[in-house]
Amino acid sequence: MAFSAKDVQALREMTGVGMMDCKKALAAADGDKDKAIEWLREKGLAAQTKKAGKIAAEGVAYAIVDESGVGVVIEVNSQTDFVAKNEVFQDFVNNLAAIVAKENPADVAALQECKYPGEDRTVANVLADKVLSIGENIQIRRFVRYAEGVNVPYIHAGGKVGVLVNMEVEGIEADKVVELGKDVAMQICAMNPGFLDKSDVEQATLDKEKEILMVQAKEDPKNANKPENIIEKMVMGRIGKFYEENCLLQQAFVKENKVSVEKHVAEVAKQLGGKIVVKAFTRFATGEGIEKAEEDFAAEVASMIQ
Repeated sequence: MAFSAKDVQALREMTGVGMMDCKKALAAADGDKDKAIEWLREKGLAAQTKKAGKIAAEGVAYAIVDESGVGVVIEVNSQTDFVAKNEVFQDFVNNLAAIVAKENPADVAALQECKYPGEDRTVANVLADKVLSIGENIQIRRFVRYAEGVNVPYIHAGGKVGVLVNMEVEGIEADKVVELGKDVAMQICAMNPGFLDKSDVEQATLDKEKEILMVQAKEDPKNANKPENIIEKMVMGRIGKFYEENCLLQQAFVKENKVSVEKHVAEVAKQLGGKIVVKAFTRFATGEGIEKAEEDFAAEVASMIQ
């Protein structure tokens, strides 16, 4: 029976095993997925099949800058916080970040096909082994890589939040802006801005915000007798507040809340005799957006003995 690339992908998703091993299994099983799974289990590769279905919402968000100045922030998930603190797991995450920095894979799928350091195997193969040895589902969720400019990483609470700040610097030595980068990264960690600058906010987002604020203003009894144009001016003032709360450069600088981040960066650049522009940032909070299942331990044990 013939099989396609989609069949290989489906088997990979079912078992968590690397692409090449899934391809070998399907070839050995003449395209039959059930027999291919049996083949993988016989080879000791698919014992993690059930674990692969477990929700992985813990783990670490990790950020590095390598010797060449390339910055990477990555999130790798596990099922429990206990495993996230495991040295084997942390070393695995560290190596993944190094691979991203060096190889520049397009996405997580491409990363999984990269060669793992010190091994003649792919990341996907090593990941499968880690699932077996650690005993939990592990998922490489996402990463961002900045190759240009000056990059500064920040890791909060042992990997609960990972931040990477990218700056364009002119006329200043890179090591002199690291402190500024750390301060900005800590600002991002604490304040979680949705945008870099107010110019990055899409018109649709502004229109929706204005719509919400208009409804709120009209429903406020204090505004009952105010004309529409006055209410609209009030709303536009609140849009300014929206920028200050959601845009990094317009936020009050946490270490000196009398100035904005943008003005603080400009002041530091002036003091150092050059130019500094915050070009981009990425903030990963471990497990954000992942729906955590409410575990029923008794039901799980009961299902295992049926």
